[in-house]
Amino acid sequence: MRKRYWQLWLLVLIVFILAGCGHQTIPDFDGNKAFIYLKQQCDFGPRVPNSKAAHDCEDYLYDKLAATTDVCRRQKFTYHDEDTGDTLYLTNIIASYNPDNSQRVLLCAHWDSRPWVDEEPDSSLHHLPVPGANDGASGVAVLLVIAETLKKYRPSIGVDIIFFDGEDYGDFGKPDKWLLGSKYFVKNIGGYHPLYVILLDMIGDADLQIYKEYYSQKYADWLVKRIWRAAELEEASHFYPYVKHAVLDDHRPFQEVGISAAVIIDMDYKYWHKLSDTPDKCSVESLNEVGRVVLRLLYDKNL
Repeated sequence: MRKRYWQLWLLVLIVFILAGCGHQTIPDFDGNKAFIYLKQQCDFGPRVPNSKAAHDCEDYLYDKLAATTDVCRRQKFTYHDEDTGDTLYLTNIIASYNPDNSQRVLLCAHWDSRPWVDEEPDSSLHHLPVPGANDGASGVAVLLVIAETLKKYRPSIGVDIIFFDGEDYGDFGKPDKWLLGSKYFVKNIGGYHPLYVILLDMIGDADLQIYKEYYSQKYADWLVKRIWRAAELEEASHFYPYVKHAVLDDHRPFQEVGISAAVIIDMDYKYWHKLSDTPDKCSVESLNEVGRVVLRLLYDKNL
């Protein structure tokens, strides 16, 4: 009788072990909360460098991240624009999760707004700033929700989140003025070498269209395949499996120093660099779809 009792418990134990090996729990993503965070950023106004809106939003973003981890800091730096004579006072916001784990991945987005709506047909409007709902706030909003998830569900790897400043300051034809925050971070990267970098940019578009990006495919094809595998498993119907755009974005400085990096971006957003880049052009569903894919990448050990 006792022998049969232990045989039964052994069988139960084996079933639980096999179930655990075959099933990977992926936390839910809250797209509604992400949309709230998107709107809250936009409520400050355009987050143009040196503006009050940028100062206030910086504090907001730091406080949101600091509430999810004890390892959160601001990386302050300046940029002098030789064309205008202006000095920009910029801040990258950096948070770490599972900080003792040497196997790390980096998730990032830019939080600044472009100072000029230079895609407006009416050139008299070009001096006005971009509201930056999709181009700026959307990627940050998704990562804020992911930060809260990382606090609640400890990942098996180390994760860092960075909000880059000064991504959208550049003039076309002057590449040195773009990507200020990511360039500064990489220049001062020290011994930090993540397994991979995933950048989120313009992923809130209500008419979401995510294609593979040229430089991501060229320098990190294995990572792009992994992202699209996660999208397939999540039944993310707005991820399309071919290359359409080559994009100068915050993933490029990492690629230039040999770090695998890929951008998830919708470059077919028709309100890009316009006054109409406002929250009503974004959707809960789009934020939710991208958020689910990123969580799958972080938590699915079998991916």
